[in-house]
Amino acid sequence: MHVPMQTSYDEDIRLFRHRVAALWYALLAAAVLAAPAILGDYHLLQLSLVAIYAIAGVGVMLLVGYAGQISLGHAAFLAAGAYGEAILRAEGWPFLLSLPAAGAAAGLLGLVLALSTSRLAGLYLAIATLAFAFIVEEVLTRWETLTGGSFGLMVGRITFGQVTIDAEWKFYYLAVGLLVLALLGALNLLRSRTGRALTAIRDSEISAQSLGVHPARYKALVLTISATLTGVAGALYAHRIQFITPDQFTILMSVELLVLVVVGGLGSLHGAVLGAIFIVVLPQIIVMLRDAFAISSAYQAGLDAGVYGLLMVLFMLYEPRGLHGRWVKVKLYLDIFPYYRKATFRRQRLFQKSERLR
Repeated sequence: MHVPMQTSYDEDIRLFRHRVAALWYALLAAAVLAAPAILGDYHLLQLSLVAIYAIAGVGVMLLVGYAGQISLGHAAFLAAGAYGEAILRAEGWPFLLSLPAAGAAAGLLGLVLALSTSRLAGLYLAIATLAFAFIVEEVLTRWETLTGGSFGLMVGRITFGQVTIDAEWKFYYLAVGLLVLALLGALNLLRSRTGRALTAIRDSEISAQSLGVHPARYKALVLTISATLTGVAGALYAHRIQFITPDQFTILMSVELLVLVVVGGLGSLHGAVLGAIFIVVLPQIIVMLRDAFAISSAYQAGLDAGVYGLLMVLFMLYEPRGLHGRWVKVKLYLDIFPYYRKATFRRQRLFQKSERLR
């Protein structure tokens, strides 16, 4: 058994399933708010990156985890948001307008891609999104008059009227606040008719069609929403590093986002946050291992790709539900201890759709 036990139908629509969960979330919120008073600038920087990756992870999770559509091109949407924010800010747009505009630009790209790939699924969709990411990267490199090409663009600080985000703790609160809004928006979307339709398409597209769900329409909608959230994350990412080039938005970035949702746990918003933490911490672990085994830094790119691929394989084999799935098992074990059976925690086999019809 890999899902929490429920005692009421209302638990599906409540923001918190019970009072104990509300208490834990309140303690987490207190810890998040108190972090700048406890941690230094470096750790706040890492937490800000976690929030940015988590916003992008929520977007990818809606598409991959809930709608079941594979994407290898989300680096293109991240780049669209980052470059859109840099260009609009250079034109003098205020941040309160440039941020949603950058997200909308990425969402428009997502809509174009959705309309072009509405009849594709599975491996073919993954290849199409991969090709789209290569096209966007090439456009960013060649269109030097707008994007600066390989020389990149500088991105200034965030300003709200007379207020400037010139301290690490200010940016941290901004990133966390936007993450909370993204999580609440995604949670309400998933509880709506649209969310149920996305889940139905993921489980069985033919059955969803027989129930009146229009797959192409919902696929286009979820890809547009996913691209918009990723674009917002890209805009924040541009302000965080303050200098962007096309080399930062390669296929490896798309793989990172895919690893994020797989390791975090497909079909879980908690998994998007857990996966973001893992992705931010992982490069530091790789550097430590590289130094421990005396591996030259010239192999860093290949080492990163190899580690990401290995982690994908290991999680799909031994923990297909990711970190959140493991946490659910731990909670279930604590809830029913000592009245449990070993078979309860046995790893279940995941079947392909074709195998379910046999």
